[in-house]
Amino acid sequence: MSKGTATSASDVIAFWKDAGPEKWFDKDAQFDATFHDRFRDLHFAAARRELEDWLEDAESSLALLLLLDQFPRNCFRGTAHMYATDPLARHYTQEALRRGHDKTIDPELPIFLYLPLMHSEDLEDQHLCCKLCEPLGERYLPFSIEHRDIIERFGRFPHRNDILLRESTADEKRFLEEGGFAG
Repeated sequence: MSKGTATSASDVIAFWKDAGPEKWFDKDAQFDATFHDRFRDLHFAAARRELEDWLEDAESSLALLLLLDQFPRNCFRGTAHMYATDPLARHYTQEALRRGHDKTIDPELPIFLYLPLMHSEDLEDQHLCCKLCEPLGERYLPFSIEHRDIIERFGRFPHRNDILLRESTADEKRFLEEGGFAG
């Protein structure tokens, strides 16, 4: 992975592909720091809606969604900013799906167009995510189902409550204490 500040969608995609599955969902402080240093400016540009033209093609759409969904989860881990761009990521996911971008990108990467739906606390988004993950098989479908089931049960993700200053119900506390999904 090269150093320096990234300026293009292709920089984002190249970084993500180079990182590979072993880094994508891992908690790795060094990876998070590199991701942050290279893509912070692009993340904030995306959050200000300055990169909407990236929706025009599939690969750029994917880069935009990585910046709005995966970047904050890695680079602002443990803070409310992890979730700050979720609504915008969901909006762009819906547009990317409408354009069929998930059908034309690298077959290993459509999950990153779907993750904003998996991260949503809206049950309709969860159902759509499960449907979209079905063709991806056992690699991602069980995670999608797990997320959907949590939203069906609680209407939200209990593990976010402390960070988002939400009061947890007794059932949510018990769920987390018993080892329920913790993000």
